[in-house]
Amino acid sequence: MIQDFHGSKERIHINMHNCAHDVSSLDLISRSSLGFLREKRWPMERENNKQNAYLVALQQSFQRDWEVEENLAELKELAQDAGLHVVDSFVQKRGYPDPGTFIGKGKALEIGDMVDEDSLVIFDDELTPAQQGNLSDLMEAPVIDRTQLILDIFAQRAQSNEGKIQVELAQLNYLLPRLMGKGKALSRLGGGIGTRGPGETKLETDRRRIRKRISDLKGELEKIRQTRGLQREGRANTSIPVVALVGY
Repeated sequence: MIQDFHGSKERIHINMHNCAHDVSSLDLISRSSLGFLREKRWPMERENNKQNAYLVALQQSFQRDWEVEENLAELKELAQDAGLHVVDSFVQKRGYPDPGTFIGKGKALEIGDMVDEDSLVIFDDELTPAQQGNLSDLMEAPVIDRTQLILDIFAQRAQSNEGKIQVELAQLNYLLPRLMGKGKALSRLGGGIGTRGPGETKLETDRRRIRKRISDLKGELEKIRQTRGLQREGRANTSIPVVALVGY
């Protein structure tokens, strides 16, 4: 069964076959600033309870098709290594990146209509903090780039205490300039990082917590390096041969 809803500029068709209940006009999200109505996106089923991910690449005039395809194939492998289920990928051809949205506002809205708020949108190129925030607002879904994805993989695989500290430090340094506008809670950091001061906004609190955590991590890292230096001196004073194994 197909029901038609008439917006100010276009007609939206909602397929009722897969919906468990009736859809009313209240189920549509009004985007008056954009001049049209967007269909409410129903959460997609997850494969093996994995989070769904959508990949996005920008193909500029100097790039060949096979280069973009190879980059997306590699990005897909990274996403799968991170435990994500890749649903689809998109390529936007532009002469140069859009300063505000990287792929253009229209393309961002088009992709946003296909994803739900529980999915993750991953860009193959590094985004500026402003671009990442704008894209997340337009798509109404979390947006990250290749760098952030790789840092997450490192975080999952870090074994030593020093390795875990280095990865968290890199993540926080990457995240700090991207805290903008909405001041959403830093759920991955959890509690115990700091307390909220009087008169602070949520965004200011999050920034203060991150800076405090960065300072603490640098202190922990320096202690580890000092301990390692003492151990190195101790080995140098013995007659036991020292062998180093290097691998990739």
